[in-house]
Amino acid sequence: MKYFIVITLFVLVSCGKQEQVLLPKSNLTIVKEVKDLSPIYIFFSTKGKDTLAVVNRKNSIISTNWIVNVDKRLPLRLVIPEIIKLQQKKREDKAHKNEKAENYYSYADTIGKNLAFIPFTNVYYKTEKPNARVAVTFKANNQILVDGILVKQEELKSYLEKISNNKPSHYFFCFDKNMTFGNYLQNKIQLESSKLNSKTNQEFIY
Repeated sequence: MKYFIVITLFVLVSCGKQEQVLLPKSNLTIVKEVKDLSPIYIFFSTKGKDTLAVVNRKNSIISTNWIVNVDKRLPLRLVIPEIIKLQQKKREDKAHKNEKAENYYSYADTIGKNLAFIPFTNVYYKTEKPNARVAVTFKANNQILVDGILVKQEELKSYLEKISNNKPSHYFFCFDKNMTFGNYLQNKIQLESSKLNSKTNQEFIY
């Protein structure tokens, strides 16, 4: 029953029309509970043959934790520009700024049957290719490339640690702009759960 309650939270009625966000799923919970929050929704919509990302942030309050609920079907090329706008608005509002307020993406934990969250407050998105010595690129077809070399998901951490041990270097996480948000978040959750963090707070979407 708890799981169905979670899903129901993401069905809104707007102008007499029902809108739904299909959340990404994972079998891991990064953050289980967030208090003092404002929900923001990014819906999947279509117009003719075009796919649209429609943002609803009517109830967002700058001084609160933002829960951004993104439809998993949307490609990053549509989602990330909207996320950048939201981040910029919150970062630039000095009058209502709360240093403790965080930004989280929401998703459904299929094992714990609960709503879960992953923070992205300090992520700065770049819609360009990085000028980096080591680029870890997550492709839309689920392949992972480290400077063009194919690496398995389960071997990624040891591979990067080996590179760092041989010659300390920054590495950057890059994501295919055509990847769905659902796949993007699954990769983010895996990186967070394995404690694999780059030495920069930038992510590149291109």
